[in-house]
Amino acid sequence: MLGGIWLLDAVLQYQSFMFTKAFAQMLGGTAAGNPAVIADPITWSARLIGNHVVVINAIFATIQLLIGLGIAWRPTVKIALAGSIVWSLAVWWLGEGLGSVLTGGASPVNGAPGAVIIYALLAVLLWPVARDRAAPFVAGRALGPHAARALWLVLWGSLAYFALTPASRAPQATSGMISGMASGEPGWLARIDNHAASALSHDGLVVSLVLAIALIVVAVGVYLPSQAARATLVLALILAAAIWLAEGLGGMLTGSGTDPNSGPLLALLAIAYWPVATAVTRHAATPAAAATGEQ
Repeated sequence: MLGGIWLLDAVLQYQSFMFTKAFAQMLGGTAAGNPAVIADPITWSARLIGNHVVVINAIFATIQLLIGLGIAWRPTVKIALAGSIVWSLAVWWLGEGLGSVLTGGASPVNGAPGAVIIYALLAVLLWPVARDRAAPFVAGRALGPHAARALWLVLWGSLAYFALTPASRAPQATSGMISGMASGEPGWLARIDNHAASALSHDGLVVSLVLAIALIVVAVGVYLPSQAARATLVLALILAAAIWLAEGLGGMLTGSGTDPNSGPLLALLAIAYWPVATAVTRHAATPAAAATGEQ
C-alpha cells in the first residue's frame, strides 16, 4: 500500500502542470511565514527549479517512481525505504515548508504536520524484520511496541494541538480551509466541500474542540487493551477519511496536486497499528500446542 501511494505520487508529478514555472512558484510559496533559516533555502530551491523546471521535475517524478517500485519489489525494499526517508525529509522542508508547523497556520484539516513527513514515519515503522518477531501490531515489529506507541502518540497528539491553535479555532477557520480546497475540483467534490464549509461556518471553536478531543482519544488509544484499541483505530480511520474529504482528496483531481495529502497516510498508519496475534499466540493455537496443553 505504501509503494502504491508512492507510485500515485509519481503519476501526479508527471502532470503537465508540474513542468511549468507555476510548480516552482507553488513550492516557493511555502517559505512564507517561516523563519529565515527555513525560508531562504526554500526560496533558493524554488528559484533553481523554476530555471530548469522540465529537467528537474522529470527527475523528481522518476525518483518517486523508483521509490514506489523499489518498495513493491522485496529485494530492494530496504534501499527504497531508506531513500524514501531521505527524500521525504528534503521535500518536507523544501516542498512543504515543514508543513507550516512554524508559521502558525498548521491544522489537521490542511494536512499538518505535512503529509510527506508521514511517509518517512511509515518507512521507519514498516522497516522489514523477521516475520515471526513478536509484536502486538505490525508497526511495532521494527522499533518495538513501546517506541511505536510513542511515535503514534506524538503524531496524533500534535494533530490535536494543531486543532487548538488560534488559526484553527477562529470562527471561520475550518470553514475557510475546506472551502479553499474546493477550487478547481470536479463539481461533485466541490459541492461536498462547499456544503461542509457552509455547515461549519462560524463554528470554528466548537469544531476545533470536538476534533481535538477525538484526536486525543485516538492518540492514547494504542495504550488501551486490544478491544478498546480497535475502537479508537476505527475512529482514526473515520477521522482520516473526513480529513481527506476536507483536503479535497489532496487536490489530485485539480491537475496541480502533487500527492493525496495526509488522509490516506493516516489511514494506512492506523492499519499498521491494528492489533494482531503475536507469534506466541499463533503458536499456542496450533494443534500440537493444543494437544500439549490438554495433556
